[in-house]
Amino acid sequence: MYIGLAISVIIIAGLVIFFRKGLKTNKVNNIVPANTRQLLEENVAFYKNLDDADKVTFDVRVKDFLTTVAVKGIEVEVEDLDRVLVAAGAIIPIFAFNDWKYNNIWEVLLYKGTFSKEYSTDDAQRNVLGMVGDGALHHEMILSQPSLRSSFIHPTDGHNTAIHEFAHLVDKADGSTDGVPEYLLTNPYVIPWVTRMHDTINEMKRKNHSDINQYGATNDAEFFAVISEYFFEKPEQLKDHHPELYDMLEMMFHTKK
Repeated sequence: MYIGLAISVIIIAGLVIFFRKGLKTNKVNNIVPANTRQLLEENVAFYKNLDDADKVTFDVRVKDFLTTVAVKGIEVEVEDLDRVLVAAGAIIPIFAFNDWKYNNIWEVLLYKGTFSKEYSTDDAQRNVLGMVGDGALHHEMILSQPSLRSSFIHPTDGHNTAIHEFAHLVDKADGSTDGVPEYLLTNPYVIPWVTRMHDTINEMKRKNHSDINQYGATNDAEFFAVISEYFFEKPEQLKDHHPELYDMLEMMFHTKK
C-alpha cells in the first residue's frame, strides 16, 4: 500500500514537472513583440493602407494571434519581425471577420529555406515554401523564413507565402481543404464559385499560361490559396483581368467598402 502510494506521488510529481516545463516552453515561444505596431508600419503594406481605427484593430488581433500560436525556428533564429509577419499573414485574410479565431493551428515552424514534402531541408527535391501540416504535424504550419520575409518585402508581386498557407486554413475550417471555404460562402454562391473556379483552372491548363500563378491549376485547394494571394496583393489587376473572380472574392472576404 505504501509502495503504491509512493509510486503515485512520484508519477504525479513527474507530471507536474512535465507540464510546468511544457508551459514554460510555450510561454517562451509565445512572444508578443513590444514594437509590433512599428514593425507592421514598416513592413506590412496592407496595414499601412488602413485608417487609424483599423490599424489599432489589426495591431490588437496580431498580438492576440501571437498569444495563442507559437512561432519557432528550425535551425534558424526567429526574430520579432518574423513573428509579426506570420501574424500579419494570418490576420489579413480574416480581417473583416471580427470574431474569427484560428482553431486549427497551434504553432508555426520556420525553416532556413525550401524543404521537401517530407519536411527535409537536405532533399534534392526540396521546392516547398510553405505547408499546412498533417498527420504528426497536425495543427502546425511550416514556412520558409526567407520566403516569408520576401513576401512582405515585395507586397505587389502577387505572391505571399503566409497568406497562401493561412488561406488553406480558412478553407480547412469547414472540415475539408477543397477550395470551397464554406464559412465564407453562403449556399447560393457555392455553385457559382465552383463553376468559375473550374472554368478558370481549365483555361489555365489549356493555355498553359496565365497571369494567375500556374500552381493554382494543381487542384481546387491550391487555386483558392493562389487566388487569395493575388486578391490581397494585386487587387486592381485581378479586377481588370478577372472581374467575376474578383467580385466573388470581394464578397467572400467582405472587403467591399
